Amino acid sequence: MELASLRRRPAVELLAWVVLAQLAGALGSVFTVTAIGSWYATLTRPWFAPPNWVFGPVWVTLFALMGVAAWLVSRRDHPRRERALAVFVGHLVVNVAWSAAFFGLQSPALGLAVIAVLLLAILATMREFAAVDRRAAALLAPYLLWTCFATVLNYGFWSLN
Repeated sequence: MELASLRRRPAVELLAWVVLAQLAGALGSVFTVTAIGSWYATLTRPWFAPPNWVFGPVWVTLFALMGVAAWLVSRRDHPRRERALAVFVGHLVVNVAWSAAFFGLQSPALGLAVIAVLLLAILATMREFAAVDRRAAALLAPYLLWTCFATVLNYGFWSLN
């Protein structure tokens, strides 16, 4: 289905952006699922680490918000729309890379380096989205906050292990 056809069908376009974001989450979970019961379970956990069951619902919600934000940007006729969406897709790649680094390679140190890049990528995405649709940037605020928490958590795992 071409982009022009999607733009005439907002509900389908919304679903496409949410599915794209959720696919990034699913790709990252490939690395996570295999490590949770084995390597990750052997790590010393920071005292503030939430129970494992918290992460799934949080990430599904955050990826849904990301998809809605991208949809809002995609609906705007703005000269920076394409750039904003390209930055968004690029940031999704970095998001998956964190899961690959931390869980796939079992490296809290590499995970910490990648999550620092992810924070910058989220901020760049928010900046680009804000130029096109401020609501879209606002929808990424919970994701930024969660990733800040995840950065501290990642640091905790690195320093304890």
